[in-house]
Amino acid sequence: MTAAMNVVMKTSVPTDIELVRRLCDGDKEAFAELYRRRHGNVYRFALYMTGRPEMADDVAQETFMALINNRAAFDETKGAVKPFLLGVARNQVLRRLRQDRPMVPVDEHHEEIDRGVAVRGHLSSSMRKEKIDAVRKAVLSLPEHYREVVILCELQEMSYAETAHIMNCAVGTVRSRLHRARAILTEKLQTARDESSSADVVKSKRCFA
Repeated sequence: MTAAMNVVMKTSVPTDIELVRRLCDGDKEAFAELYRRRHGNVYRFALYMTGRPEMADDVAQETFMALINNRAAFDETKGAVKPFLLGVARNQVLRRLRQDRPMVPVDEHHEEIDRGVAVRGHLSSSMRKEKIDAVRKAVLSLPEHYREVVILCELQEMSYAETAHIMNCAVGTVRSRLHRARAILTEKLQTARDESSSADVVKSKRCFA
């Protein structure tokens, strides 16, 4: 394949904004492509925030329906499509969490959550070495205002500015919350590590009793 053909193929892939423009013109295929491309981001955000796959699925559906029913709400001069969708999903999630407490444990839903939990970005190296299951539980146990900033900045790889826009707060607030959230996660994971070590010691003593 020639270099010219590669360039043509790359330029033929529409951006998210181009898909929204086509969606506004009634292009159903554009919506299908945007849904395929961004559904995972919205679903995983909602799943990490709520710990409930059925609620995450509802939030994802409602988020894309909101885009269809109120296309004018997206202003491409104010940001990209992904942060916009996550902002809509955030509003849906917070409303549902306030209406439907407590959250349901998610131990039986490892695969849905773990699919997006490499915990990339700026988390400490020791935290990245923790088992995904421990990280998942620790993130879910955070207070909402810390949980969402970890999910947006670390798991969704949003910039501080994009996260601040989504959360409707100052960039400084994002920085301080993320700093505090990382500290809490480190503490929680250390506690989980210590408890696991203690349990292993107890099991070993029983084996040799």
